[in-house]
Amino acid sequence: MENLDNFFKCAFTVDNVIFGFDEGDLKVLLIKRGEAPYEDMWALPGYFVYQTEDLDSAANRVLAELTGLRNVYLEQVKAFGRSDRHPVGRVITIAYYSLIKISDYKINAASIARKASWHSIPTVPELAFDHNDILTACFKRLKRRVRGRPIGFELLPPKFTLTELQHLYESILETELDKRNFRKKILSMNLLVDLEETQEGVAHRPARLYQFDRDKYEHLFAKGFNFEL
Repeated sequence: MENLDNFFKCAFTVDNVIFGFDEGDLKVLLIKRGEAPYEDMWALPGYFVYQTEDLDSAANRVLAELTGLRNVYLEQVKAFGRSDRHPVGRVITIAYYSLIKISDYKINAASIARKASWHSIPTVPELAFDHNDILTACFKRLKRRVRGRPIGFELLPPKFTLTELQHLYESILETELDKRNFRKKILSMNLLVDLEETQEGVAHRPARLYQFDRDKYEHLFAKGFNFEL
């Protein structure tokens, strides 16, 4: 039987994929690393897990230390354990993701992060380690989630137009949605409240404003309602 000591030569890290929506654009939060390996390269906000720390606590701590973000709901996605993914030694990382409204948070780079900033998803550069693969996996999870849960509404203002809602989903799903079919399906769910108000101060014809009825959704969800876009 192999020596058990050989199984305790592995480190663990957590990497956070924080998606943010801002003015019709889906972005991801990246840091510029201030230490080797991959110094000066962009990367996901991630670092090592302490020996006495559980994974969820580590994910929240690392995110706060590197970017200043706190009280962000993080969902565990999967582990990445390719044996050569870290040049120093065997490191297994656990990926987490979240979707937030950029305007609600202030970024403050610290610790090994020389800089922290939002990057539009289509223009993300080559990242350190296998972080492009991690980003891709979390983006796929996000796409599946927004089709089955109305989490996208949290990224919009309290009052929004159907066009703004459609642009949000088009940005996340990376596809153009048929305007007529999208509106028909969304309105048929009866989860929007028509505020009987229109936009103000716009150059084009003012559009009607709506609000997401969260209480109604929670009530329907408890009865087995399936939100499917």
